[in-house]
Amino acid sequence: MPTRMKKSNSTIIAKHWKGALTLLFGLAVFLFWGVKYPYALAYQEQWQLFQTTAAYLAERLAQPGGAARYAAEFLVQFYNATTVGALIVALLYMLLQRLTWRLMSRATDTWYPLSFIPAVMLWIVMGDESVMLTFAVSLIVTTAAMWLYDGMTLWASRPVRLLFILIAIPLTYWVAGPLVLMLAVYMAIRKTMHARRPLTGVAIGAAAVILAVASILVSAHVVNYAPAWLWKGIDYYRFINISALPLIAIPAAILILAVAARWLPQKTTTNIAIVGAEALLIVGGFLLMKPQAFDSRKYDLMEYDFLVRLNRWDAIIEKATKKQPDLPMSVSSVNLALGMKGQLGDRAFHFFQHGTEGLLPAFQRNFTSDQLTGEIFFQLGLVNTAQRLAFEAMEELPNYNKSCRVVKRLAETNLINGQYDVARKYLKMLGNTFFYEKWAERTEQLLGNEKAINNHPLYGKMRRMRLTGDFLFSDRELDKILGQLLMRDNGNSLAMQYLLLYPLLEGDLDKFMNFMSYTQKISNYNPQSCQEAIVLAYAQHNQQPPQGYVSALVADNFRNFYNTLRSSGKNSPQLNAYKNTVWYYLAK
Repeated sequence: MPTRMKKSNSTIIAKHWKGALTLLFGLAVFLFWGVKYPYALAYQEQWQLFQTTAAYLAERLAQPGGAARYAAEFLVQFYNATTVGALIVALLYMLLQRLTWRLMSRATDTWYPLSFIPAVMLWIVMGDESVMLTFAVSLIVTTAAMWLYDGMTLWASRPVRLLFILIAIPLTYWVAGPLVLMLAVYMAIRKTMHARRPLTGVAIGAAAVILAVASILVSAHVVNYAPAWLWKGIDYYRFINISALPLIAIPAAILILAVAARWLPQKTTTNIAIVGAEALLIVGGFLLMKPQAFDSRKYDLMEYDFLVRLNRWDAIIEKATKKQPDLPMSVSSVNLALGMKGQLGDRAFHFFQHGTEGLLPAFQRNFTSDQLTGEIFFQLGLVNTAQRLAFEAMEELPNYNKSCRVVKRLAETNLINGQYDVARKYLKMLGNTFFYEKWAERTEQLLGNEKAINNHPLYGKMRRMRLTGDFLFSDRELDKILGQLLMRDNGNSLAMQYLLLYPLLEGDLDKFMNFMSYTQKISNYNPQSCQEAIVLAYAQHNQQPPQGYVSALVADNFRNFYNTLRSSGKNSPQLNAYKNTVWYYLAK
């Protein structure tokens, strides 16, 4: 009995180990995107606006590769729920692996691990946030077409096979884009290797490749896209000015696997050789893709942007505490979080500061940074500036998409400003989506309802705080704008925190003292950084600050800092004990 059970178990394992390995791979992908990098999925979702209208579908189907793009955007909208998004990505990678194995159907089971190589390469290449899901969908569609062609050769007559080539190549191009070249090359190889008359096979194979190239060339006269977009794929990559080598490596791997598994002898020595060759292929592909994939600094910014979008201020501060931010955009996110929690004056110098650009970043003509900068201005009450930056961010998108996040912000800013017709236009766009429809319906009920808007916890506050004439101002006047915000609404605590920190980041103590004298008339706000700046400003004039302005602890710490600086110089390691102070920041 035990022997029979052992045989039964071993039989089950032998029968199902391939499926179990695929499921294990899918689980790894799911955990990677769903647990480690969920914000990368949210990043993709926010830069598109999938609409459930016939017009939107027609617009996409009118493009080469538009059907794959439409399907990809349909899936990406579910990244709004990052767990669902991770599941979708895992299923797509698993589907590509299984299709690759179908193309390797004549290989022995020992080749099965090799079928994961294209899926792993896709995993790597999609670590570049500018590689679109359209590429993955197109790759799957084209690989499926190759598999269908394989199946047809088993039963179809020669005329039917030729008809399939004539129909499948232009159809696959219009559905999936220039990856049709992978299908054409595969057909050419199959015809060349299996033809009874070699010259006939070569001629038919060459005709298949020519038909694929001709399909791309002809489409250039049909659609209004630059030839470079058509050859690289209209939505394979967010930018046009990139090298296509990383994207070419994956279809090349699929072709090599399919051809090698079909025509090389199934021997142990051959298998070892193939494993070695494929290992070199994946290493080479990895080296091609790695410079773009999983850039840690980009991913840090994506996470900060994700947390700012969700207003998760505590999570931002916690992240910065674990790893100090060092880029203007990440520093500005931390400063915004501190300000929203009322901690900016006490804790700003506990984190790396990047001058005034780490407080209010300059306009950069970059859709990611402009959206994040606009969020800071919006929270301050500069509604018009936030609206301008949101519009600029959407116009800067290189693939000409609309953005659900931007459209939502434009609807909000126009609602706050009383531009109800414009707000209705944006709300109508959001009403054509799955995930923003309910929000659009609720918000549309506010249009024209002044009482409801003024009582709204966010929009009412913004109406009280906003400046009505803040469309254009110089970067050199940001402190004056902050002052105007505070004069407009003395309760704007974020503007007060920013106003007092701004001159400290500039290193202008005289300006700080002027701002401090004004804020003391309307508030008793006097956090640690202000006390440190006050004692330093008075010390520069050999004076003591008025009693009550500076705590005894701050005064003692300053004396110790000053004595250490005077005796040991600004490079003294002993000054590290004061690295969270205004004095240390200005001394360095």
